[in-house]
Amino acid sequence: MQQNKRYLIWRKYMMNWKIFSLLFLINPIIGYSQIQDTLHLTVSQLFDRGMSCNLKIQADKLRERITQEQKKSSKSALYPDIELNLDGGMIGQPVVFEEGLSKPTFPQAPNWSQDYGISLTQPLYQGGKLRLNIKKSEIENQIAALATATDLSDLKLNLLQIYLELFCAYKQHEILSRNIFESKRRLKDIRKMKEEGIITNNDVLRSELQLIDDSLSLSETINQIHLSSQQLDVLLNMDDSYIIKPDSVILFMDIPSLSSYDDYISRAYESNPHMQSLYKEVELSKNNLKIMQAEYLPKVSLVAGNALQRPISRTLEDKFNNNWNIGISLSLPLSSLYKNNNKVKEAEYEVLLKLNEEDQQKQRIRVQMKTAYLKYKEAVNKVKMKNLAIKQSQENYRIMQNRYMNQLVILTDLLDANSIYLNSQLQYITARAQAIYAYYELQNICGNL
Repeated sequence: MQQNKRYLIWRKYMMNWKIFSLLFLINPIIGYSQIQDTLHLTVSQLFDRGMSCNLKIQADKLRERITQEQKKSSKSALYPDIELNLDGGMIGQPVVFEEGLSKPTFPQAPNWSQDYGISLTQPLYQGGKLRLNIKKSEIENQIAALATATDLSDLKLNLLQIYLELFCAYKQHEILSRNIFESKRRLKDIRKMKEEGIITNNDVLRSELQLIDDSLSLSETINQIHLSSQQLDVLLNMDDSYIIKPDSVILFMDIPSLSSYDDYISRAYESNPHMQSLYKEVELSKNNLKIMQAEYLPKVSLVAGNALQRPISRTLEDKFNNNWNIGISLSLPLSSLYKNNNKVKEAEYEVLLKLNEEDQQKQRIRVQMKTAYLKYKEAVNKVKMKNLAIKQSQENYRIMQNRYMNQLVILTDLLDANSIYLNSQLQYITARAQAIYAYYELQNICGNL
């Protein structure tokens, strides 16, 4: 009997030491978060930082600027080409044969030649290529802008997912901290009941074990806060030492009601940036086909020029000869009638391919939309059920607590009721976050994010 008593004392000592050691391990983690910089971000601030700081979005913006410069270059083809020429060189002794090769003469000529010229070519008609090339550059600029919009929408959704994970971790930390406080208070009452001989030491040990489990869960939550914060830091191109604190208002935001499924599909076909990009790619392929077909058409230009030469080429006199010209240039590329056929066929197949890709994307959108639509309906219903579960589990825990204090139930029943109440709170937070994410996912497919 004495031996059993010593064993129980030793076991109690070891249990208390484990609890102390665990709390000692947790405290540095908490302290570490306190010495780090904390950044409070709302959802709108999160998105604004992502737009301005994310490296991928910055690269997309650079591609947009490149296409803008290409658009300016294509418009410059409408302006005339102006060319200035300047030539000079040494002239050898000329020989003139006036009466056959037997009687050469050696006229006087300058030692140096000089040629000055300026020419202008103004395209008047190029088979429509000038206008089509300008339209091509405009469409490419629009596609680049839509690529930015697509990446930005995906970035927002990715940021929101991690943001909600971080939000859940903070709320779980809050709930677990309250539960640990409750577990400590309950352990104190149980120890008092043990001293009064109402219960056995087994209840004390069981309560101490529960406190250890709760503390471990709290430690895991703290680690999750640091991990999610670091992920956001990387995506926002910030120092990964920042601990981001989300806005708690998101928990209480109204969950919008659903529109009709067909309405969401129509909005996605009209506004989804990836879908819009494919529309533009179809338009671009049709424009490229017209550019290929324009090779069959004649080209008309206005040409003008002025030339100043020394010496006069006919007499080799040391004088300047000035002449100017103006006229119309007409060219018809006959070889394109047979050389360009394959390129035209290639462009026609490219149009068909882009139309096929457009249809495929519509199919993918319908599948994605159906999944997101049902997911959101399920998430909204889950929030309602989990909210009801909190109220029921809280009342159940209160009843079990009273019954245990009156020794009407065993400790396991009380701890089970506490665990159910704790899990219901955690599950409600998770369900709420899932519903919010599902709503934004639906908006992302619709092109409204």
